Amino acid sequence: MILDETYNFIKTGFKDQILNLRIEEVRFGVHLSAVKLSDNSYGVASTMLDNHDPCAKSDRDFGDFTPTKIVGQNISFLFETTKKSCLIDTLRIAVLNAISSTILSGGEYNIIENADPIDLISLDSDKTITIVGAFQSYIQKISNTNNHLSVLELDENAFVGEHRKYYVPADEYKRVLPESDIIIITGLTLVNNTIDGLLAAIPPDAIVIVTGPSSSLVPDILFRNKVSIIGATRILKPELLFPIVSESGAGFHLFRYCAQKICITNE
Repeated sequence: MILDETYNFIKTGFKDQILNLRIEEVRFGVHLSAVKLSDNSYGVASTMLDNHDPCAKSDRDFGDFTPTKIVGQNISFLFETTKKSCLIDTLRIAVLNAISSTILSGGEYNIIENADPIDLISLDSDKTITIVGAFQSYIQKISNTNNHLSVLELDENAFVGEHRKYYVPADEYKRVLPESDIIIITGLTLVNNTIDGLLAAIPPDAIVIVTGPSSSLVPDILFRNKVSIIGATRILKPELLFPIVSESGAGFHLFRYCAQKICITNE
């Protein structure tokens, strides 16, 4: 899996950098979750919630990654635990993004600052474009071109007005993705562990973008799996990150108040 391979890549190549690294602060918000590590790095991810009643006795959890126990945990325990939950998946991506932020600052990757990935591709010709996730701004921009647009999404209610005509049920990805020239994938697929199946269905000559608050990973494994551009998030004002997350902030709030859009390109 992309997540496991990325962690193993970091653990192998940057062992000294992550040795004894611990979770210093964590915040789970309605839309986003954020983490601060003991090296003062920060990471963010889209929040994913479990679809069951946590009050049921069978679902009650008082293990290592429950309230009052997360802070202080070594990050290695997070990736080695066999406990399964959506919040653990969310926390893993936020932690990976925090670790990656330090590695990305080392200058080893091709990074374009203050850039959105959609601005790095040509929309002038008649192409088949598929978006995975209802990115309203991308839908609006692409719908004003001559390209053929489809949007794979779980919830049809995520679309507004005339954008509903682009809706395709998410489970039809094996039919839609092989016919696409350009594919834009939400970083939430990293959190919910669906990105592997999506990438497997994509033709090798497609332009593939992974973007969103959850996608600020060290790019090596994604680049090996057909991804061309990563739309990442660089936290510029970490003192504002936790208040924004706590006050129901979304990705666009991050970029308004405390973060910068960057693109990592696969040369």
